Amino acid sequence: QVSLEESGGGSVQAGGSLRLSCVIIGFRLDVGSVGWFRQIPGEEREGVATIDSGGDTSYSDSVKGRFTITKESGQNIINVYLQMNNLQPEDTATYYCAGDSGLRRSQELLVLRPGPGGAWGQGTQVTVSP
Repeated sequence: QVSLEESGGGSVQAGGSLRLSCVIIGFRLDVGSVGWFRQIPGEEREGVATIDSGGDTSYSDSVKGRFTITKESGQNIINVYLQMNNLQPEDTATYYCAGDSGLRRSQELLVLRPGPGGAWGQGTQVTVSP
């Protein structure tokens, strides 16, 4: 069974930085992709940044050049990080870590989001004030 747990959210002023972390247990990154999504109340969850088994990354246009996704893979444990720089008020959202072993390419996960076989974390709040 896969488990995902995020940490690192918080409140910052515009222009500041935060680093989100996600510990994933039980996920086979050798065949799938993991990444970060975010959601504002009343809106759909959107892809932010994803990474696949080959290390290829994909980003939404709104965060390119400001956010960086990285991963560290161990035996049965994956740590996924999202370094967020130059944060803006429009980045305020709940950020979710997610993965899907059936989506092999980072771009697929970013656009399609995890399917029925995927998994989500509980989310961590990021608030950016003007």
